[in-house]
Amino acid sequence: MTVDMNCDMGESFGLYKMGDDEGMMPVISVANVACGFHASDPSVMAKTVSLAKKHGVKVGAHPSLPDLQGFGRREMKMDPTELTNSIIYQVGALKAFLDAKGMPLSHIKPHGSLYGMAARYDDVANAVCDAVELFGVPLYGMSGTLHEEVSKARGVPFVAEFYADLEYDQNGSLIITREHEAVDPAQAATRVLRALNEGKVKSVQGPDVSLRTDIVCVHSDTPGAVDVAKAVRAALNRLQAASA
Repeated sequence: MTVDMNCDMGESFGLYKMGDDEGMMPVISVANVACGFHASDPSVMAKTVSLAKKHGVKVGAHPSLPDLQGFGRREMKMDPTELTNSIIYQVGALKAFLDAKGMPLSHIKPHGSLYGMAARYDDVANAVCDAVELFGVPLYGMSGTLHEEVSKARGVPFVAEFYADLEYDQNGSLIITREHEAVDPAQAATRVLRALNEGKVKSVQGPDVSLRTDIVCVHSDTPGAVDVAKAVRAALNRLQAASA
């Protein structure tokens, strides 16, 4: 069993630094790079793509609602066509930097509230798919959601994520917070292994939730993110060795 670990990266902006990309990049295998609407700028995108190439990390686009001040974690109402065009705009910007380094676009993963809205609203899920189809890459999202249902109906490859550093409610929905709280690295690794081996995670209300996991995510802006990522990576390596 080989399971990739991805991370949302390149989320600094100008003089403002967010996350430890240099510390995270050697630990992960896939980077979701911000495209300027919730974080990042041209220089940050260029630097993040170069860093990913140095470490042999695949790069996907991490587009957002146009909410720089709220870090893309506030819901907005947008016309579906306007939303599709905003995603195309963002992914196109990142793809230009990838082209400059001779790297392919790996996937597209919506950020923050756009990610959560695509899991609940048909028009948002379809607007995301309209953009993704143009680039012909897989789409990252949550299993068992409308996002997955719409993607599969339209023939868009869908990669189901499990979050090592976020909580789930009893309906299986991800709890997206404005700021991520610290998590215990060992507990995060245990949660990941249970999700992979049993297909379950404990909800904040107590009952277990069933889910599918194709890839694991650790956020770069979680306090102690590098330690969390290292613990999860070690657990994934043990799992892979045991299944070899």
